[in-house]
Amino acid sequence: MAKPQKRYVCQQCGSVSSKWAGQCADCGDWNTLVEDAGAVVTPFSARHNLQSGGRPILLSGLDTDIALPDRLKTEITELDRALGGGFVEGSATLIGGDPGIGKSTLLLQAAAKLALAGKGVAYVSGEEAADQVRLRARRLGLGNAPVQLAAATSVRDILTTFGGSAAPDLLIIDSIQTMHSDLIEGAPGTVSQVRASSGELIRFAKERGTAVVLVGHVTKDGSIAGPRVLEHMVDTVLAFEGERSHQYRILRAMKNRFGGTDEIGVFAMESEGLSEVSNPSSLFLTSRDENVTGTVVFPALEGTRPVLVEVQALTVRLASGATPRRAVVGWDSGRLAMILAVLEARCGLAFATAEVYLNIAGGYRVTDPAADLAVAAALVSALSERPVPSDAIVFGEIALSGEVRPVAHGALRLKEAGKLGFSRALAPAAQAEGGAVKLSGFKDLPRFVDYMLGR
Repeated sequence: MAKPQKRYVCQQCGSVSSKWAGQCADCGDWNTLVEDAGAVVTPFSARHNLQSGGRPILLSGLDTDIALPDRLKTEITELDRALGGGFVEGSATLIGGDPGIGKSTLLLQAAAKLALAGKGVAYVSGEEAADQVRLRARRLGLGNAPVQLAAATSVRDILTTFGGSAAPDLLIIDSIQTMHSDLIEGAPGTVSQVRASSGELIRFAKERGTAVVLVGHVTKDGSIAGPRVLEHMVDTVLAFEGERSHQYRILRAMKNRFGGTDEIGVFAMESEGLSEVSNPSSLFLTSRDENVTGTVVFPALEGTRPVLVEVQALTVRLASGATPRRAVVGWDSGRLAMILAVLEARCGLAFATAEVYLNIAGGYRVTDPAADLAVAAALVSALSERPVPSDAIVFGEIALSGEVRPVAHGALRLKEAGKLGFSRALAPAAQAEGGAVKLSGFKDLPRFVDYMLGR
């Protein structure tokens, strides 16, 4: 008989190794590999004849008729948008975010909306007592919503309670790191416990048609705590982003088997809870009566939603011999270094003796490569002290050769800019025009810089 195998699981990233090591080979953290309790396994080939012992599986073609899944609409438009239209029956959704960002508040509001609409909703908290949840509901004005509350951490008890004929339409587990399964040894929150508890709850969702929502903790680097396989197991992964010092929150779809990814919902944290923001562009734009140097409006794209944000740049000349500083908030610092290098090498602008500060207003974070040209415009404007016209938006991707390349969904960006009163767009020459916004096209960065400097 083959020798049984042991598994060691990293408590940080969830990777599996056949032997113990001081450092995880995948994430690089030290002293995180522990033996997975109950994970001593014997290979299947050693226990069974591969040609027998199983049962045939049912095969079907791609052309088999299927019905579209039913959705539970929460009537919270921004949440439904991020989900692709609402919670899907029988699906598993994972929502993560920093402590105090508003995860529990948003889910309690959604649960109350669905319960008042006649749906069966259960809210199980492993972190708070039921009375604490009731107090929050009363503070939000939802004290009369017929939501079933419970404080429990045993997965077996939860499934026994809801496994009968009265399975709810929506089951919220807050949070998965506090749940404990008696099928495996280990403390709540460990990799093995999170994986086992999630597996049981997801199986319950598929078998009973209940939409299950799992709240997940995050690590210090912003990723969801626990095994990475958890994000593969669920159908939808939502990330609740934002700074607690800022009023606004962004709910971003990182994965969605029933809808598009990178869709966002925007909320504002108020004393009565989270309120929807139907026009997020107005949040990230500064109202000003005159042109300001170093300030450019960029139409970012989140999923299918264009959002206008303000890119701000500041340059400070230094005395000779001083080391210039580069500070970036809301954008990739490596990409800023690339734009500065292209401006120096292709356009002859001197940033080597100047400190550069770049900020995306409103706490927004931009990952869209179309922001390259807007950042370049803000830097040139700050360096030359020549403002960009306040009625213009700027977008386009910059290559290392200095070429200004077209970007996707230009028509959507121009349409959103036209709705908010912008009349001009500085963009790549190959970009298709659309709407009432006048397009000024540029083939390369030197020509764009000449335009900015009035040459």
